[in-house]
Amino acid sequence: MQRVSPAPPVRRPAIRPVFRIAQLVLGGVLILAAPLLAPVPGPAGIFLLAGGLVLILRNSPAARLRFARAKRKWPRTGRMIDRAMRRESALRRLARERQKVRRDTPR
Repeated sequence: MQRVSPAPPVRRPAIRPVFRIAQLVLGGVLILAAPLLAPVPGPAGIFLLAGGLVLILRNSPAARLRFARAKRKWPRTGRMIDRAMRRESALRRLARERQKVRRDTPR
């Protein structure tokens, strides 16, 4: 009998440096434009800020490190931002908390 090796883990393809830099610049522009739209009625500034933050966090290891440090310093705010951005880590944490509550509740 022949052994079948497991499939290698799926990895995201590397983003070209030019595309990555363009996304970083666009994220910065969105973040800088957010306060300009604050006086306009509606939540447009919040969406621009969130979009810019997502672009920067996905493309900059240094920004991710600073974000992680800020989350440790202000955990409640970090949790809210993670949930609003639908980050995978926040979704995993939420699923673990729900599972723990289900196990701990008496039936």
